Amino acid sequence: MLCDDITLAPTADRRLAAPSTACPRLKASLASYDPQDANRKPAIDGQDTDLASALSHAAAILSNAHRPLFGALATDVAGARALYELAAQSGAILDHLHGDTLADSNRALQDRGSFFTTLAEVRSRADLVVVFACEPSRRYPRFYERAIGEGRDVNIVFVGCDVDAAADTRAESIVRDADPFDTLALWSAHVEGGRPVSIPELVALTERIVKAQYTAFIYEPSALPAKHAALAIEALQRIVKAINRTARAGTLALTGDDGATSVNQTITWLSGFPLRTRVAYGLPLDHDAHRYRTETLLRGNEIDALLWVSSFAPEPLPDSLGDDVPAIILGHPSTQVSARKGPTVFIPVATPGIDSGGHLFRVDTSVVAQLAAARDIALPTVASIASQLARARRPS
Repeated sequence: MLCDDITLAPTADRRLAAPSTACPRLKASLASYDPQDANRKPAIDGQDTDLASALSHAAAILSNAHRPLFGALATDVAGARALYELAAQSGAILDHLHGDTLADSNRALQDRGSFFTTLAEVRSRADLVVVFACEPSRRYPRFYERAIGEGRDVNIVFVGCDVDAAADTRAESIVRDADPFDTLALWSAHVEGGRPVSIPELVALTERIVKAQYTAFIYEPSALPAKHAALAIEALQRIVKAINRTARAGTLALTGDDGATSVNQTITWLSGFPLRTRVAYGLPLDHDAHRYRTETLLRGNEIDALLWVSSFAPEPLPDSLGDDVPAIILGHPSTQVSARKGPTVFIPVATPGIDSGGHLFRVDTSVVAQLAAARDIALPTVASIASQLARARRPS
């Protein structure tokens, strides 16, 4: 959510601390940073080395690869731009750590379009909030504080789930044990065609929506059933689209973690396609959300090198990565790589908003937050490393 009202402060032992009222998710993340991060060295096959040697080894891996994968891609806008240039030189496939969720959302947008809303619009206009099949505070602890605020006359209806305990305003739950696809199908039939529905709670909720000043529909793509989640998102958007014929409503998808929205937006600007696209200079762009899924590529032994980018947290390499596939890790300084048997280059990189400035898209995809470094530790950014690798690969 990129909460901009939290100020980090150094502690006596040179760590970072957040105020006691701050986000618990932030506090957990800060625990992974250490004053010794500045001393973390690049490594080749588990042995410490200097940056120049690591860059040279990584550039050689990419130069020898015919079908590399750039995975995780947990970075900011500048990092994504530089990685795209490197990918185009390398003929690489681009996928994100949260690629499955992104693919579902992208498919729904491509097939049906979307009625988006923003945090500011929810906070200023919504008098009715409909939460579909999720618990917002689980991954977004400050959602209600930031999206609704205190003292507002807002009703929250949880559809297909229990009331979120963090919702401290008027809240109720309906059809909590129903299958989400059944609920969406019946609700859509009623809203779109006025057909009678066997669930009176949905009829009553629809009447409340029509009378409301503005209704915000909240859902979390990763909380939807993994199989056919795109269909659930499409159905929800279809309901909201029908409501907008006579009332006002919008959707807010709680997603985009680890720079997912930022990278997806950036790659789309640069190529015209979202993530899970193969890019290569001199060849047509190739987008395939199913074939270019990280897990599918790894299990099918379809790649010959992996560039793994995880600047926000020490994300481990995929278990399905074969030991014969060379890996380049641009990672959080606390990343552990010594256990891997295969060829591995590790370069510690800065975290945007901790070690460097940067830009990230907020959860509502309409606001770009400008980040400032919270500590003074000289770690290279993902963008700078990707640019150096691109120059090393470029023919003289």
